[in-house]
Amino acid sequence: MDEAVTIPTEAGEMPAHLFLPPSGHGPGIVVLQEIFGVSGYVQRRAAQLAELGYVVVAPEIFWRLGVTSPVEGEGALQEGMSLVQRLDWQAAVSDATATVEWLRGRDEVTGGVGVVGFCFGGGLGFNAAAHLEAEGSAPVDALVSYYGSALPGLHDVMTVTAPSLHHFGLSDSFIDTDTVRRIEASLTQQPGTVVETYAGADHAFDNDDMPWHDASASTLAWARTEDFLRAQLPVA
Repeated sequence: MDEAVTIPTEAGEMPAHLFLPPSGHGPGIVVLQEIFGVSGYVQRRAAQLAELGYVVVAPEIFWRLGVTSPVEGEGALQEGMSLVQRLDWQAAVSDATATVEWLRGRDEVTGGVGVVGFCFGGGLGFNAAAHLEAEGSAPVDALVSYYGSALPGLHDVMTVTAPSLHHFGLSDSFIDTDTVRRIEASLTQQPGTVVETYAGADHAFDNDDMPWHDASASTLAWARTEDFLRAQLPVA
């Protein structure tokens, strides 16, 4: 069940959604949103992770822009892209790392803490994980990135040594196949990094509320995500 919480940051209290597993405790996962905010789709994925035994939190990353509800309806894509263009990226990275640290400190979290990010959140999660490692803070224990939209500009300038899994469609309208292959070659130099690709799948193929949804790619990618998380963040 979704519980409204707030996470302290240097700019104030950031709203977030907390999902507890049936046991009430377990490893932690930070879920980072697409450009549409913490939408119904993101909340469903967060709830599914909680059902698997994880303590899950999804922060409202657009809160500094005064937006704490999903971007929906006609024009949602344009509005979401406009929000990302207005967003202070480094502040968003700071908010994501604050969320990881907040979750790690929760009494309900009895294991490691991972990050699962979608689209905008996939790139943000990668940057946040790299930042925590560079600062010497407790690193994330696992990272799953779905078609991280910022990765084309991040993969060759920062490093994540935590185990990570990256999903990309090979018919992505925003990240072409040559770019995917460059990202794959760069990231997989790091032991413990896996890049999975999906022929025919577009960007946001996992989002079943969007026209780009690819049911077979989504099902396979989610099964791989579950397996990866069970291996890296085992639930007792």
